[in-house]
Amino acid sequence: MKLDSMPIALTQCGKTYRGARVLEPLDLSIDAGETLVLLGPSGCGKTTTLRLIAGLETPDAGGRVQFGDDDVTALPIERRKVGMVFQNYALFPNLNVRGNIGYGLKIARVPAADARARVDELLAMMRLEAHADKPIGQLSGGQRQRVALARALAPRPRVLLLDEPLTALDARLRDALRGEMNTLLRELGVTTVYVTHDQAEAMELGDRIVVMSAGRIEQIGTPREIYYQPASRAVAQFVGTLNRIAGQWRDGALVTSGGTLDASARPASGAAELFFRPEDATLADPAHAPLRGVIEQATFLGERTRLTIGGAAPDALFVDVAGRIELARGTRVGIAIAPEALIALA
Repeated sequence: MKLDSMPIALTQCGKTYRGARVLEPLDLSIDAGETLVLLGPSGCGKTTTLRLIAGLETPDAGGRVQFGDDDVTALPIERRKVGMVFQNYALFPNLNVRGNIGYGLKIARVPAADARARVDELLAMMRLEAHADKPIGQLSGGQRQRVALARALAPRPRVLLLDEPLTALDARLRDALRGEMNTLLRELGVTTVYVTHDQAEAMELGDRIVVMSAGRIEQIGTPREIYYQPASRAVAQFVGTLNRIAGQWRDGALVTSGGTLDASARPASGAAELFFRPEDATLADPAHAPLRGVIEQATFLGERTRLTIGGAAPDALFVDVAGRIELARGTRVGIAIAPEALIALA
């Protein structure tokens, strides 16, 4: 089932509450059929941005929201043809599953036979046929999430808005439903804006990710760009684990307390820092490795073991190795890092 998709454009959209600016004026373009994830900590402005797109908030003077060629800035949510799933799902406890899914169709006065066919289609898509006549109170968290999504899709929205829809679920169910949602969004092809503070959700679901902080956009890019080419320390430290190496540049190399790291493409002298991800380092013979330290902790995580290594840099470094490798605390190790894995941040 493919839905019509619609590009979205926000132009100089800011938001002020009671004299306090919570969202700095921003420009944002979302492609038709794209899943765009707004990622950031609480209070960063991501939900406010979503509410501006939905029509639940109006931007400050001069801000404009467009769906395709239509200026919808002044339109309320009920006239924008958006489907929205909230964090708490906001399901109607007095209606059963079928009644919840078909509620928007009833309000729109869709003919009864057409509405029933549409609800049946969504029940099948969400694997809820066996629960169609159950009250909401008898459903599990995952089932409620699917009902909320089906209700949002029933009127065939041109934009789908999801505000932390998996947050209330336990970790195992959240991981399973994240994969299901990713498959579903690809099949639907609907323009989707997804708000989350969870990095794993953003990486799996987003065609592009907008990283936000303190009411501003820090970076927009694909998951790979955000992870491997962060535009700032705020982005790099929020997305994934980041190691810092500090030292002095000498003749094209970074000299640290734990050794000398070849970085010939870097400046020739002066204090400097480089960064890298835990999976981009490998263990090496300490006699010949560019960095050397001592294992302070080894945390077994199943498919990998995360080593905490001291003495190689001003801060402890994290290095991921295959889970079957066993290393004791106090073991002296060397660390090698591929030059292309090093990240330089201002």
